[in-house]
Amino acid sequence: MAQAPTHPAGPPRSAETPTTYVPLEEQRPLGLVDRVMGAVIRKLAWSRLSNPKVAMTISGIGLLLGMIDGATAPNAETLSVRLPLSRFLPPLDHTILLASVILYAATVLACLGLAGMLWAHSQGWRPDPRYLLLASAAIVAIMVCLTPVGSSDQASYAAYGHIAAQGGNPYITNPAAWANDAYTHAVGTQWKSQSSVYGPFATVIQAFAASIGGANPAMTIWVMMILNGAVFIGVGFLLLKTSDDPVRATLFWTANPVLIQQLVSGGHLDTLVAAAAICAIQLARRVRGWGGDILIGVLIGFACGIKIYAVLIGIGLAWPLIRRHEWVRPLRIGAAALVTLALGYTIYGLDALKPLFGGLNLVTLPSPWRLFELIGMALGVSQSTLITIITICWPIALFFVAVFLFRRISSDQPPEVVAPFALTFAWVLVAPWVFAWYTAVAWAALTQVPRNPMTRWLAIVTVLLALCLSSGGVAALGR
Repeated sequence: MAQAPTHPAGPPRSAETPTTYVPLEEQRPLGLVDRVMGAVIRKLAWSRLSNPKVAMTISGIGLLLGMIDGATAPNAETLSVRLPLSRFLPPLDHTILLASVILYAATVLACLGLAGMLWAHSQGWRPDPRYLLLASAAIVAIMVCLTPVGSSDQASYAAYGHIAAQGGNPYITNPAAWANDAYTHAVGTQWKSQSSVYGPFATVIQAFAASIGGANPAMTIWVMMILNGAVFIGVGFLLLKTSDDPVRATLFWTANPVLIQQLVSGGHLDTLVAAAAICAIQLARRVRGWGGDILIGVLIGFACGIKIYAVLIGIGLAWPLIRRHEWVRPLRIGAAALVTLALGYTIYGLDALKPLFGGLNLVTLPSPWRLFELIGMALGVSQSTLITIITICWPIALFFVAVFLFRRISSDQPPEVVAPFALTFAWVLVAPWVFAWYTAVAWAALTQVPRNPMTRWLAIVTVLLALCLSSGGVAALGR
């Protein structure tokens, strides 16, 4: 049974201070931002927000508000289709502001609820993770039957799957060019003429869903929502069974209201990428030998065949091996990943790579590169030149930020976890085109690391992205 946190009489411990090692904050001087953030967190961490009942109530309200948006589809924050549980309430399509206010409030409350639960855990709250898993499974079961909220990606998934299921190639055509049908109408305005930018394994999954949905995009989207929700809970079960601290891992993933909103309510493919990533990470920590390396490589190749940024997981796992001069293992893992990915691309050919590289030209706020682009354009620099500069510079920035993040976590933590986290979180921070659900892999990796200063920043970045880039298909900020 859950117990209320205890508040010792002495000076409160920082909500981010580890109990098993000396934190890096005490090993080097803190910057102004860290000091201010630490003071705010210490104040909140010992407020009523850290009471488990209060934190869980706030989380529940945040999730409920998000589900209300899904239940009142279509509106400004949802797709135009209506899934089974979105047919009982009238749509909020008559006003843009109300649906947006509801979703933004849901996001803020989910963040506060998550913070409160983590602070309660740091003060001694030890809920049974099995009950958290069951409660989350019930919420997910309801959520996958509601219209996706906060993004139009699910409609694009369905349209690409529909094209593939009918024998077309979604990498050389697009929803608008293929047919003027219900699938095309469901796709967000700015994506109707966009070929698929997802990997071949993603298209296989989308085509499977479309083969069940037939001419009905709502049915296709529902199938993908169910698959996505099942994977999300499956990852939670894996973390429950394999994590050193199953309570922390469950709070970070299965019971994390921010992730539930972004991954399950939005129905994003990043859930599958994170699932493959955490399986590969846990195997790398526990399994040795060629069989384990091959399986790790297959998982990485599969993840890359969904979204190509999963290559960062492979680099993160290879990094500590190379530092230890274990040359054979990364070669085996890399070879297995390349073979797996190559097999995927044989399904649709090299045309599947073309839209992928076209996506490298996209820049959006709140990425700092968008500000760089706007300043450059104001100074008369051509957009093509600016894009070239950004394309060259952001991978270099990613490396330096990843090294910084890696060093911010105690050196006694497993590098097979810390390195993939550092790379995927650095990518979210410096890439020109990112969304809140792109943080899924970083969250999955962080479930395996004891309390550390990166937790607060990952939560803040995720919520900031959710607030800035949340819509049902309306053009994102920037370009």
